[in-house]
Amino acid sequence: MKDAIHPKYGTCMVKCACGETFETRSTVDHINVDICSKCHPFFTGKQKLIDTGGRVDKFKKRMSQLED
Repeated sequence: MKDAIHPKYGTCMVKCACGETFETRSTVDHINVDICSKCHPFFTGKQKLIDTGGRVDKFKKRMSQLED
């Protein structure tokens, strides 16, 4: 590797929105994530339905209009 052209690669602390923290390696010091393997539905087996802005209600309303 050439000197002075690569970023510093060191330990990094990752913090999830659920409160889980773990250490990995990266070119940045801290990483904040929304979902980790402790709270992701694929790994936990629990599905969480997050309705942002009433999208599910809008979809149900639109589908009920098509059925009429």
